[in-house]
Amino acid sequence: MSAFVEIAWRERRVRIEHAFVGSDRADAPLIVFLHEGLGSLSMWRDFPRQLCAAAGARGLVYSRPGYGRSTPRAAEEAWGLDFMHRQAHEVLPALLAALHIDDKPWLFGHSDGGSIALLYAAKYSARLAGAIVLAPHIVVEDLSVESIARTRAAYETTDLKQRLAKHHDDPDSAFWGWNRIWLHPPFKQWSIEDEIASIACPLLAVQGIDDEYGTLAQVHGIARRVPQTQLLELAHCGHSPHRDQPAALIEASVGFIQKNTPAR
Repeated sequence: MSAFVEIAWRERRVRIEHAFVGSDRADAPLIVFLHEGLGSLSMWRDFPRQLCAAAGARGLVYSRPGYGRSTPRAAEEAWGLDFMHRQAHEVLPALLAALHIDDKPWLFGHSDGGSIALLYAAKYSARLAGAIVLAPHIVVEDLSVESIARTRAAYETTDLKQRLAKHHDDPDSAFWGWNRIWLHPPFKQWSIEDEIASIACPLLAVQGIDDEYGTLAQVHGIARRVPQTQLLELAHCGHSPHRDQPAALIEASVGFIQKNTPAR
């Protein structure tokens, strides 16, 4: 069952849909789940619960503003080139503060959520136990833009909007906020390659070999700049490792968390 908390953002109050899953133990590690560009709390389905059960962890799952049951994006509101920075440096810290979370969580981010996790880790490594990123973007690849353009055509000509409406109160808010900025020509120059070099916490970077939205160059680029990165490349896996290879991902994630958790 999801709940709501309000935060101050962009000179207004926005509500954030969120839910806690997994262990009830106060001393259990906390994993914060950051969804993809068209995702939401509900689109994770049961994966956060499964991972938390395997890791003996608590989980915080939430929908970013504009997504799920959180405050929608206004119709005239266009996201800027810094939209992922604002989520990492403004929304996520405000949410953690509003929920009175003061221990060091793990971040678990997918796609845009993976990039947001990297940006948070680059600025606030000392506040984290570590981060796990699935199919993150550190640069904009032609493959990504081409796939996102095809997704726009599907939104306009198929039942994609109706399917997204199961997970978003306002599917246009979620879709067009994400799609328009990714297809905005200046966004082709977007890069966080230099910023991520400051990440000091443990990092696991995961990429499906058959990902239609990004290539292995993304996680290899992370590993070159963040030497403590552990890489996981999954065969027979597309853009969503938690759907395509959940067992392998859970096994690797639990092992990574346990290896990097100090003995009590």
